[in-house]
Amino acid sequence: MVYVPCTRHTADISELEVRYQITNDGRRAVLVYSALDRLHTCCGEEQPWFLLPARGLQAMHELDPFDLVLMDLVVPEESRAGLRA
Repeated sequence: MVYVPCTRHTADISELEVRYQITNDGRRAVLVYSALDRLHTCCGEEQPWFLLPARGLQAMHELDPFDLVLMDLVVPEESRAGLRA
């Protein structure tokens, strides 16, 4: 199981939107976290998330392709959810 940041809190799976990151070299990455406390530490307490079996990443890729899977990556504070002006 991995914790995946999403764009907003929702109880309806059809409204779920993954929060992708673009790397410095232009690749599209999905961030995943191995534990909820790591997600909170790396992305902030305000970050919405959903829990996904790791094998579900393949299905995500088939629906909405990405280039990389990055685990337990620290998101800079200015890029975290809830901090936008």
